[in-house]
Amino acid sequence: MTADTPTTADIALIQRIIPHRYPFLLVDRVRDIVPFQSAVGIKNVTMNEPHFQGHFPGAPIMPGVTIVEAMAQTAAVMIGVSADLADKNLLVYFMGIDGCKFRRKVVPGDIVEMHLTTLRGKPGGKVWKFGGQAFVEGDLAAEAEFTAMMDLGASQGAA
Repeated sequence: MTADTPTTADIALIQRIIPHRYPFLLVDRVRDIVPFQSAVGIKNVTMNEPHFQGHFPGAPIMPGVTIVEAMAQTAAVMIGVSADLADKNLLVYFMGIDGCKFRRKVVPGDIVEMHLTTLRGKPGGKVWKFGGQAFVEGDLAAEAEFTAMMDLGASQGAA
């Protein structure tokens, strides 16, 4: 982290930090990044997403697991920006999901704001715990705590 650490990540920077691509890149922008502490992810939900073909025909609803994944991707980008991990082949693995609740439907046309906070973890550490809440127009849509491992892989010499 330096004085030049950005407080936002556009789609180009997001793709330099996490390996996810269509159809599984689920965050469009990350803003309000407080290094290693918190961030807000933005997901623009569109009818073009492949899961809406079957979830559910005639009544498209974003699957809850993809909302949780979008929160996790937001957390990974926050850590990636904070630790200057662009172009470093960061992989992130779920280790646990706790207290997950879904409060409202997320449908095409919604803009999901995912508010992420670090609950446990330290710069240079591999295991992190985050709290996340996803909002649509100020209404709580989903919440969860999750643990993830940040891995730069053996080729990067990560500890």
